[in-house]
Amino acid sequence: MPVRLIFVLLVAMAELAYAADQIGEEYQIKGAYLLNFVKFVDWPEQAFKGPADPIAICILGENPFGPGLEQAAKAIAVSGRRVSVRQVPTAKQACQCHVVFVSAKETKLSRELLSLVHDESVLSVGESAGFASSGGVIGFRLEGEKIRIEISVAAADKAKLHISAKLMSLAQTSKK
Repeated sequence: MPVRLIFVLLVAMAELAYAADQIGEEYQIKGAYLLNFVKFVDWPEQAFKGPADPIAICILGENPFGPGLEQAAKAIAVSGRRVSVRQVPTAKQACQCHVVFVSAKETKLSRELLSLVHDESVLSVGESAGFASSGGVIGFRLEGEKIRIEISVAAADKAKLHISAKLMSLAQTSKK
């Protein structure tokens, strides 16, 4: 194999490894956001079956976080409630969760989720463009290399979720 071809392959592999590191870092940050959202959102009492029920964070469809998010959640308790993380394959199952994250790759599931949760106390979080303006409560967006959040006040109100002023101050908000 010519030396030039080997060099090109090595450079391509290095670029792929660098891209994988960047994606990993992005989802580590988004995962940290998800875990912290539960500290700054209040659900109505009827969103829980009982006082010992955990706050359920669900990943709808593909899980870009890997096992790290589930492990980190084990160390968190909010108002005496544990936090659990699980992956769910359908939007209908996601309606039983308190927080639902749906990745940009899951366009069909995202639309299904937003059509089903409109009357549920579910904190819907997505990363597709316009997620919050399409009925989701919180949308992630990239601004250069920074991850920003958008909050739809109307969607939060419809879901009967109270989002703290501290979290609201970190986000771009919309009345839609």
